[in-house]
Amino acid sequence: MVSDTEPRRSQTFHVVNLGCKVNRVESDDFTAALLARGGEAVDEESADLVIVNTCTVTGEAEKKTRKAVRGALRANDRARVIVTGCAAAISPEVFEAMDARVQVVPKGSMMGLLAPEGSSFEPHGAAPLLRVGDEFPTRVGIKVQDGCNNACTYCIVHVARGRAWSRPADEIVSEAVRLAQAGVREIVLTGINLGSYAFEGMTLAGLLRRLLEATDDGVRFRISSVEPRDVHDDLIELMARSDGRICRHLHLPLQSGSPKVLKEMARPYKAAYFEDLVDRLYEAMPMLSLSTDVIVGFPGETEEDFQATVSMAEHCRFSKMHIFRYSMREGTPAACRADQVDPAVKAERAKRIESVAQRLRDEDLARRAGTVELALVETNGVATTESYHEVRVSEDACVGELTEFRL
Repeated sequence: MVSDTEPRRSQTFHVVNLGCKVNRVESDDFTAALLARGGEAVDEESADLVIVNTCTVTGEAEKKTRKAVRGALRANDRARVIVTGCAAAISPEVFEAMDARVQVVPKGSMMGLLAPEGSSFEPHGAAPLLRVGDEFPTRVGIKVQDGCNNACTYCIVHVARGRAWSRPADEIVSEAVRLAQAGVREIVLTGINLGSYAFEGMTLAGLLRRLLEATDDGVRFRISSVEPRDVHDDLIELMARSDGRICRHLHLPLQSGSPKVLKEMARPYKAAYFEDLVDRLYEAMPMLSLSTDVIVGFPGETEEDFQATVSMAEHCRFSKMHIFRYSMREGTPAACRADQVDPAVKAERAKRIESVAQRLRDEDLARRAGTVELALVETNGVATTESYHEVRVSEDACVGELTEFRL
């Protein structure tokens, strides 16, 4: 059995990742640390150690997290199960009560626990180990920021992650340079509230300038989810003149197109602001690709509110939409409301807007017909274009390379 304080050097391990792109980067850090320690990544049933990196953004995510931990315990009757992440931060006692083999470890303590001997890991920094190879995604993420100072009424992540903080710019640039030297061709900047990045007066745009200067034209950067109010003119201008080195794609969470619902969600922008921002983005970058998140069935959402979301989606011409049915998360203001939307209504609205999302995605691809974009070759003959469309390429295409693709 694994020690409570230090995993064995030669152990086998399995990492279960749940939730957002930041969790994905952190889980990859755990894998990199264990590989550097001489560990071997195996399936859940064969592992000495199972790490479950949890999510708690919604009630449904919480259920999936508990199911994943129980599944790990059932699949393997001897492994030590480390539970970390947002759900573990909110309700550690729930997971500790599941089995004596479960150990809840705060996210900030994980790298100290898993680090190879003689290495130096900052509690909140990324591991100084390259997440490059068959065990890792081709598009490599760098966590540049964590925490959130917003308090949306449906979300508890700001409680689990704490106040917003930003990594030192020098540390981020050094990591990016090392990844580029190792052959990584697309680096994705991630954060819980990425657009709030601020280190010694440097904004996200300033960080991107430094990253462009420190790497050559063979590397491009992608901005993951960024809050609408954090997309300022300097960032728009930098993206527009970067000639694709900063992917002309943004993920802007909308959540709702209804002014009333946005206000009740405590989202830090108004519907009119979002619409104006999108118009300015398309003016600066006509071939920009925009993806988004939408919640249907928020408490009190009427058919009129829902139609406002559909209208906003059509105006914004989203190339991809992640549709979520509102799921009550205990401990949030929205979960206490008496005007919960009937599950059947939520399901019906989700189905309708998913149809809209598919139509908009098809229309975005049609607009790009005949144009050429650089696509990052991933696995099994699949590549990801700058505009974040998956396309088929030759099975012989070199994984990890950027190649021109005519849409």
